[in-house]
Amino acid sequence: MVLIIPVKNNPILPVTIRVKDIESIVSWFEQHQQSFYAIGWSYLGNQRKIEELFYRAILQVHKELPRFKSRTFFEMWVLSIFIRICRELSHNKSLQASEESDSYQELFHALHQLKEKEREVLVLTYIKGLTKDETAQLLQVSAEQVKELLFSGLQSLRNGMGYGEHYHGCIEYQKIYIDYLEKNLERPAKIDFEKHIYHCQDCQEDLAALQEVMVSFTEAIEKFGVPEGFMGNIKERVAQRESLIQQKKSKRKRNGVIAASIFVLAILAGGITGVFSKLYYTWTEENQELRAFLQEDVGERLNLEAESDGVKIKIKSAIADDVQTLIFYEIEDTNGNNQFLINYDDSVYIEDKRKIMNDYTHQRYYPPDFESELNNKKKNTYHGKISLPPLKEDKGTIKLKINNVMKIIRKTSDSYMSMEQKPGEWNFEIPLTKQPSTEYALDENIEIEGVPVRLDKLILAPSATILQYGINNEQSAKRIEMINFNDLEVNNQFLKADQYGNSYVHNQPDISWSIFQANFEPLFEKETNEVKVQFGSVYLSIEDHKTIKLDASKEYPQTFKYAGSTISIDKVEIGQPSTVIFSNHEIKNRAYESLHYFIETEQGENSMEGDYEGVIVDKNGKEYDMNKVTPKIYEEMEQPRHFFTVQSLKLHGDKVIPQSLNITGYSKTKYLDDKVRISLD
Repeated sequence: MVLIIPVKNNPILPVTIRVKDIESIVSWFEQHQQSFYAIGWSYLGNQRKIEELFYRAILQVHKELPRFKSRTFFEMWVLSIFIRICRELSHNKSLQASEESDSYQELFHALHQLKEKEREVLVLTYIKGLTKDETAQLLQVSAEQVKELLFSGLQSLRNGMGYGEHYHGCIEYQKIYIDYLEKNLERPAKIDFEKHIYHCQDCQEDLAALQEVMVSFTEAIEKFGVPEGFMGNIKERVAQRESLIQQKKSKRKRNGVIAASIFVLAILAGGITGVFSKLYYTWTEENQELRAFLQEDVGERLNLEAESDGVKIKIKSAIADDVQTLIFYEIEDTNGNNQFLINYDDSVYIEDKRKIMNDYTHQRYYPPDFESELNNKKKNTYHGKISLPPLKEDKGTIKLKINNVMKIIRKTSDSYMSMEQKPGEWNFEIPLTKQPSTEYALDENIEIEGVPVRLDKLILAPSATILQYGINNEQSAKRIEMINFNDLEVNNQFLKADQYGNSYVHNQPDISWSIFQANFEPLFEKETNEVKVQFGSVYLSIEDHKTIKLDASKEYPQTFKYAGSTISIDKVEIGQPSTVIFSNHEIKNRAYESLHYFIETEQGENSMEGDYEGVIVDKNGKEYDMNKVTPKIYEEMEQPRHFFTVQSLKLHGDKVIPQSLNITGYSKTKYLDDKVRISLD
């Protein structure tokens, strides 16, 4: 049997570690890389991610080192930081397979299937060699819980490594298996257990299988090696970072001297002028979008701050006009290296909102910008913006309460993020003055795909440029549901369309027309005599009826023809709930992107829950999984089209019997090259 002997942790700061010297921390990690690398692999299963893990851990240890208490075990303290970052980087459902040999792959794959606490107890005990008390202290559980987790973890590992699930030892004795194998049982308990096991075949087999997996586990870990040159890449990244920090420090010193000189010259010239305002904010505001507003005297700096549980929110500026109230914010994690953002839908409360704000206007949506240079500059700071409704009056103060923020979790694919809530309480009183807007009547009538379209109004507001338009909805055979624009040209400036800024206008004076507003980048000039509208695409609905009978007693899949395509009904099943699944994976030359349909049942009306799969196809025919496309990827696509490939429907109720699939029509996207020039008198 292989015995696990815990390593001795250094109770003081190692003499080789110097607080201001990150190189000494790199050297310490290099000396201990064997066990830390194995721990990292147990979480991440991928060398590139483990390099990132070591890199972040080195930076975090260096950052927190001045606060290290010498009475704490240094290695335990480092290990707590390392485990914390492991958790941040690991997401069990999306872990990639190990790239090592088959034996390692089997072991770590089995480890990945365990519950987090089970995996951590096994890793800390059998890879890092901590005692049960040390493991309990690190994971903040009791020593008894550690023992229970060790046993349940080894059982699960045994099953995951193919040793079988047919062992059934006596429950009252299973709890002492670990102490017996590690020779930690008191003599009376040991004698009693050995008497029992001599007569109990089940416990003999159970204990032997558990011992076998322990031996296999420890032998595999002992042979598990760190790839040659592993620390080289990390050292290089740390060195590059240190070099950049030194360059930035030197640059800041130079910029400080230059900025001070400019300020003195401006004061001597007779005060802060418009030119100086632009220069001043160029040097002092790192958020380029906010900087543009401040340079044009739209809005002002506020720098209101509130902190809750180590998360500091700063309201940097607020811009109010007839379109929206735009809030620029910054969130800093003062205790760690996490980024947080504000989700307006479920975390923002405004006192007396209906009294002071026009809540009937469309709520603008600004997707999180994870990829910006600003939001990748610091790992613990995020810059964002949210849109609130416009003020009813010209001036006002909004009392804003934020009751949670969203922690950004980077998935194994660096291009994909997920969120988890962090509760707290942040309160602000934000003074606002509404900026004026300019409106131009357009009165331009055109036809697109045979459907009448009306361009009604151009609104130049400080926070956005708005084009209001109408679509005639009197004909049902072909309808335009939405128009997307490429850009507006105003005063020789091209204003890019906001992909998320198309909205339905609440006030609809004529039922024959549907009125919408399209949002574009702001134009700080308020006067113009011409606008050029560049159309991008239209989303069309085509009426085309077809009924397909459904019969759960038949064998499926069965196919039918519709709009030039072959559609498969894959499943019709009666139950609780009943299920209908149909699909069409052929994308090339398909007339429709999505279908309009309903399921007719024997019971009449019933609730229906739907799920789908699909792809987004760009102009060149490249396909993307619809559920994995990030906003950044989507924005970079050229002429994307959304094709639904699988529709899964659940009919809720007591054995609802589906009788027919009734298709009423379909939708598709048509890309345009039309450009309209309108003179403004």
